[in-house]
This record gives sequence, structure tokens and C-alpha cells, in this order.
Amino acid sequence: STVSVGLIDVLYLGIKLGIYPCLIFMGVGAMTDFGPLIANPKTMLLGAAAQIGVFVALAGAMLLGFNVQEAASIGIIGGADGPTSIYLTSKLAPHLLGAVAVAAYSYMSLVPLIQPPIMALLTTKKERLIRMKSLRTVSKSEKLFFAVLVTIVTILLIPDASPLIGMLMLGNFLRECKVTERLVQASQNEIINIVTIFLGTSVGLTMQGDRFLQAETLLIILLGIVAFGVATAGGVIAAKLMNLIWRKNPVNPLIGSAGVSAVPMAARVSHNVGQKYDPSNYLLMHAMGPNVAGVIGSAIAAGVLISLFG
Repeated sequence: STVSVGLIDVLYLGIKLGIYPCLIFMGVGAMTDFGPLIANPKTMLLGAAAQIGVFVALAGAMLLGFNVQEAASIGIIGGADGPTSIYLTSKLAPHLLGAVAVAAYSYMSLVPLIQPPIMALLTTKKERLIRMKSLRTVSKSEKLFFAVLVTIVTILLIPDASPLIGMLMLGNFLRECKVTERLVQASQNEIINIVTIFLGTSVGLTMQGDRFLQAETLLIILLGIVAFGVATAGGVIAAKLMNLIWRKNPVNPLIGSAGVSAVPMAARVSHNVGQKYDPSNYLLMHAMGPNVAGVIGSAIAAGVLISLFG
């Protein structure tokens, strides 16, 4: 007997097989300049510190009765990275895909509302006025070497994260090699736009009323905002702790909030909050360092969770 396959079945394979998130990561890599992170490598620590939100929400979800796979899928919302959340959830807890996707993308879009009050609460006026030294110019060779190195290290140490990180670095490699302009333009525009439509449609198809309209969906959304808030606080507090070690070249703690991986929105929020207190202080490029590190960090956190609980 023949099995009929419809368009919806074919579209959903992009999520089931992890194709859409990886293609979106390629587009993000093609749009992102890794120069600020390479020029100031210590900002990688801020991206790592922001991932604490993932593990705090994971623990909270387990305390509320979710199993470990479901808790990991809820926790990754703290990374503020929609494609990564979908990638992880499709592998560990596909039945929660709709709720996790709604929470992840909602909080990504609410970055300008959620982050500033947390940043203001955790910093002093003196800290908000800190001016950081201008970043050095990063060469093309350094950027290409960085993309290759991160890919190799990820494949060796956290193979479950390598599809996401590998595609992120492929997109960036295409951008920085300066000889594949058409491919870069396609990755930044047509490919990522088409894949986003397919991704949104496929996630929407999982939101059947009997699964989505439940109390646990509200619980997931609440846990998501806890994850996101803790991640923002983790980055800011890490920046304050770094200033106790690197006193001669301090970082403005406002850029710590950009450690969540909502690129480039979180970096813009750090810059805009800084300009409220000093209109001539330009934090955008400094904030892109932890922002890019957050993208890498959330993908690595997802890889670790898949390897542990998958």
C-alpha cells in the first residue's frame, strides 16, 4: 500500500531533521562580524556567563515536575535564540515545540523591554559611564582562522553542537573570504527569509489545541522569562566581576546583558541604555563581542544538553 505524503509532512521534515535551524545559523553567520569578539576575547566570558539562565530554568522546570528532556528544552529559552531552542526541543521534547518556540521568539522580540530594568538594577551610575578603549582592527586572516578553529574545536569536544556551530562559521567564512558575494547575499536575504517562513509554518502546525492550550504552556512561558532574566543578570554580574580582575582596562557592565544571543538586538539595547547616561559613549561594537559569544554559547549549551539527555 502507498503512503500519501502532503506538503505539510515535507515542510515538517525541516524541523525533524534539524535543517531549518542550521540554515538560519548560516544566514546569521553571513550577517555577523566576529571582529569585536576576536579583538577583545575576554568578552567571550560574558557570553558564557549569560548561559546560566539556561541551567537555572532547567532546574526550575524539573522542580515543577517536568522530566529532564522537557526541562532542558524549556531551559534553552534562556539563550534567547529561537533556532537553537527549536533545534534542541525537536530532538528532546517535540511535543513542547510550539510552546517553547512561542516563548523563545516572544522574549527575543521583547529584549528592549525586559533587559533595561535589570541592567539599571544591577549597575551603578559610575559603572554605566565607563568608557571602553577602542577595539583594534582585526585582519581578514584572523577572522578566517577563527571560523575554522571554532568549528574544529566544537566537532572534537561537543559534536552535538557542530551542526549549528559549523553552519554559523560557514556563513561567516563566506562573508569574510570576500570572494563569494552572491552566496553571502543569498544567505543574508533569500535563503534565511524562505527558511524563516517554512520554520514558522512548521512550528505553527505543531500547535494543536489539545496540546498547546494547556496550563503547562503558561508555565513554560513563565519559566522562559525567568531564564531570560537570569541570563541577562548573569552577563551583567560577570562584567562587574571581570572589572575586579582587569581594573586597568574595565568593561562597561551594560555590555554584559548582550551575552544573550539575540543578535544584534541585545547589543543595540546595551548601546542605547549606555547613551541615556552618556550620549557620546558608543558601546555598540563592544557589545557585539558578548553578543556573538552568546550565539556560540547557546549552541554549545544545546549540544551539551543533547549529549547528556538525548
